[in-house]
Amino acid sequence: MNAYYLIGEHLAHSCSPELHRGFGRYDYKLQELRPEELGPFLEARSFSGLNVTIPYKQAVIPYLDVLDEQAAAVGAVNTVVNRNGKLWGYNTDFGGMRDAIRQLLPHGPAALCRQKVLILGSGGTSKTALAVCNALGAGKVQRVSRTGKDGACTYLEAVAQHRDAAWILNCTPAGMYPNLEESPLSLAASLICHSERSEESVPFPQLQGVFDCVYNPLRTRLVLAAQKRGLPAGGGLYMLVKQAALACERFTGAPVAEAQIQQLYAKLHRDRENLVLIGMPGAGKTTVGRLLAAKSRKSFVDLDEAIVRRAGKSIPAIFAEDGEAVFRDLESDLIRALSTKGGQVIATGGGAVLREENVLRLKQNGRLIFLDRPLAALRPTADRPLGDTAEKLQQLYETRFPVYHRAADLVIDASPRPEELAARLATL
Repeated sequence: MNAYYLIGEHLAHSCSPELHRGFGRYDYKLQELRPEELGPFLEARSFSGLNVTIPYKQAVIPYLDVLDEQAAAVGAVNTVVNRNGKLWGYNTDFGGMRDAIRQLLPHGPAALCRQKVLILGSGGTSKTALAVCNALGAGKVQRVSRTGKDGACTYLEAVAQHRDAAWILNCTPAGMYPNLEESPLSLAASLICHSERSEESVPFPQLQGVFDCVYNPLRTRLVLAAQKRGLPAGGGLYMLVKQAALACERFTGAPVAEAQIQQLYAKLHRDRENLVLIGMPGAGKTTVGRLLAAKSRKSFVDLDEAIVRRAGKSIPAIFAEDGEAVFRDLESDLIRALSTKGGQVIATGGGAVLREENVLRLKQNGRLIFLDRPLAALRPTADRPLGDTAEKLQQLYETRFPVYHRAADLVIDASPRPEELAARLATL
C-alpha cells in the first residue's frame, strides 16, 4: 500500500509534499476531501498514513480505532497511521508548536511560566495551543473567539479585559494566503492618541511575544506588528517542519535527526523568501537583482519594468500624462500581487517604500535589503523624473535615506561591483 497523504478541504498551496519527500522515506500526496467524502475515505483505509489539516482534525476522531493519550488530551488529531487495518490517531502539532514557541522565548521555557496567554481561535489547533501552554507552565490562559462561547471571550473583550496578556498565540487562519492583509487583533497604538508611547494607547502594553501558526505568508500582519514593537514573534513554518518530522517518525518508526529538521526548515524558508532590493535610483538594484536571482535560483522581477508593461507607456510618460499619484497607485497594485508569492528577487523603484502599506506587503514574504550607494556615486538620468538633475537627486537622497533605513531588514554597502554584491547576498 505505502500511500501517504495530507487530507483537508483546500490544499492547493500546501508545501507538505515537498517537506515529507525531503525526509527521503516515502512518497506523499495531497488529497482534498469534501466533508461528505471524509468518512468513506477513512473507512476504505487505502493508505499507510495521513496528516490531517483544517477542518478535519476533530472530525477524524470517531473513525479511529486507537487514540493516542496526548491526542486524546488535546482533543485533536493531525496524524493517522494504518497499522494492519487499525487506525491510530496522534497529535504531532503539539511537539511542533511547543518547539516553535520555545525558539521564540528569550529566556527559555521559563519565560512563559505564570504568564497570561491569549489563544486566538476555537478549532483543533487552539486545543493544541492550550496543551502546550499547560506543558510550558503558563499562568492564566484565555481563549478568544468570535462568538465568545464555551469559556472563550470575544475579541473586543480580550482587548478590554485582558490588556495584561504577556503572550498571544494565533490559531486562526486570519492573515493566511490569500487574505494576507487580515489580522485577528491590532497591536498598533490608538490613532486618537498623540503619543505612541502612551501605555493607554497601546493594546496589550505588557505583551512579551507573539506566535502565529500561519506559515503562508512567512510573516503575518500580526507577526510584523509585534516585531515593530521590538517583540519576539514568529510564524508557523518551523512548527510545520517539526510536526512533519514527528509524523514521519510515527509513519516509519525511525527517528528524524534534529540536524535534518533544521536543514529542511532552512531550505524551505530560503526557497520561499523574497529578496527585495530597495534604495535610490541608480543604486544598482536591477543589475544586482538579475545576478542575485540567477545565483539563488529565484525568479526576477523589476518593478519599474512591470509598471511600464502594465501602463503601456514609459515612466516619464506616466508622470507627464497621469501624474505621480497614478504611478504610485500602479506600483502599489503590483506590490500587492507580487507580495503574495515567494521565491523571487524583486528590484523595486526608488519610491516603492514611501508607502507604509507597500513595506508591510513586501515584508510578509520578503527580506528588504537596502543597497546603500553613496550620493557621490549616483548619477541623474532622463528616465527618472524625480532624479533627472543633480539637484533633484540630492534632495531625493536626503529625503529618502532615513526611509530606506527604517524599512530595511538589512543594509549593505553597494560600492562593490554588482557581481560581488550578488555573490555576497546569495550567501546570506
